[in-house]
Amino acid sequence: ARLVESGGGWVKPGESLTLSCAASGFNFNHHPISWARRLPGGGLEWVAHIWVDGLISYGDSMKNRVTISRDNTKNMAYLEMRNLGPKDTATYICVRGAGSFDDPIDDFDVRGQGTQVTVTS
Repeated sequence: ARLVESGGGWVKPGESLTLSCAASGFNFNHHPISWARRLPGGGLEWVAHIWVDGLISYGDSMKNRVTISRDNTKNMAYLEMRNLGPKDTATYICVRGAGSFDDPIDDFDVRGQGTQVTVTS
């Protein structure tokens, strides 16, 4: 089972970015998918979860500025981010599964390497 993120990069404050997560090696349609981010200081924040039936929940860290989605026909998940600011600089990680927003990421056995997003003027 594998998840590979893409779409990160350098952006200016106020800009938008969409991240992609490509899944392989497991039945994507049977699993919720989440996005988390690792901050420069090492802290982890859950950004969003999307369940198989399309149910979505967002963490407080980026609520109202992100949209999570999935395409079960392509085994892909996405995270659209808007109005980015310097505090959004982080490594964004795609994770198989969804739990509470307090769960340690180590509880989830399939996660990607992450894609770096840097917001700076």
